[in-house]
Amino acid sequence: MLRFLLSFCLGLIMLSMEATAKPTNNQHVVLISVDGLRHDYIEKYQAEALANIAKQGIRSERLIPVYPANTFPNHLSVITGRYPVNHGIVNNRFADKTRPKGNGFAHYAMGKGNQDSTWLNGTPLWNLAELNGVKAATYFWPESDARINGRTPTYYYHYSKYADYQARVDQIIDWLTLPAETRPRFIAGYFSLVDSQGHNFGPDAKQTEDAVTRIDALLGQLYKRLQTFDFPVNVIIVSDHGMQQTDASKKILLETLSIDSTLFEVVNQHTQVHIYARGKNASQQITKLEGHLESIANQGFKVMNSTLRKKYHYPVTARTGDIVLQAQPGVVFADNEQSNIKPGAHGYWPETPAMGATFIAAGPAFKVDKQLPPMSNLEIYPAVVHIMGLPLPDDIDGTLEIIRQGLE
Repeated sequence: MLRFLLSFCLGLIMLSMEATAKPTNNQHVVLISVDGLRHDYIEKYQAEALANIAKQGIRSERLIPVYPANTFPNHLSVITGRYPVNHGIVNNRFADKTRPKGNGFAHYAMGKGNQDSTWLNGTPLWNLAELNGVKAATYFWPESDARINGRTPTYYYHYSKYADYQARVDQIIDWLTLPAETRPRFIAGYFSLVDSQGHNFGPDAKQTEDAVTRIDALLGQLYKRLQTFDFPVNVIIVSDHGMQQTDASKKILLETLSIDSTLFEVVNQHTQVHIYARGKNASQQITKLEGHLESIANQGFKVMNSTLRKKYHYPVTARTGDIVLQAQPGVVFADNEQSNIKPGAHGYWPETPAMGATFIAAGPAFKVDKQLPPMSNLEIYPAVVHIMGLPLPDDIDGTLEIIRQGLE
């Protein structure tokens, strides 16, 4: 009953916002994510189109991911302006101790919001646009097909990794070709190829270079086609994280950590291990296991203590785990000896050089040929809100700091 009343009240608030809000300009924003596009790939692989777009606008030396530097936490942070602990998606996979299931807890996996949007919190940019009378469209941005706050974007697609890349570019142009009354002013798109090849072959492989070259050509084509419209269109190109070469000889086998599965539930996200105590009064068991893990921790991993949790905005919650193990750069946790360790991985400390992501933006809202220092990806949300003249929610974590230097 309480949940129903809260949902009802939230619905009334949203309807009120919709009824009274008025867009203050006609700026359009196309936000593109290239998963795994490391900040130095443009020079490393001579991505000429991306370099040209940066010359026409602004570029950050590197975009700093939120912790953990994985795909879904960072995409949701970019699109909600919140830390993972506040938007709810604290990793690509995790458990929730408030959701019992069998002898353990329910687990979130990538894209699960489509079946159950209660995993997600916050107001994504497409929600904010729609609530203010502005149509929005998404092409595969993570969780963009979830009914967050009771709604989806006006236009969206359910994710399919087999969808043609050229078709994604064509669809963005088709959306912008619609009449003004049906045209989306906010569009988000997503490309996974660079990340996939980086995982499968490593960041230094020819296959990864080829993936960057292919996406570079597509984004160059998109940018050129965007210049043909007679209304203001801004393009923002980001990535969620970089990519680190792994060393299979340094993998850490979970079975060697001596974690009692009758007392703890373990979720292995390869570069993090989340450990959840099963009992309600398990503080002694947690302290004992944490002490044991700290005693065997070496150059391969760290146990996240209170100082690290505070630094990375990752407090102990029902989702983040009573204990979190973080692999050091290049090291991966493996379930067993037979586990396949891919040549590339991410999810390491956000300040790790190889985790640096990409940020480029060009259009009438941005300065020309402006280089910015490293910046947090939480700045993107308030920047888009500012550009589109939308009201800024007061419950976000991002602020306009570095990116302000590049805005007109």
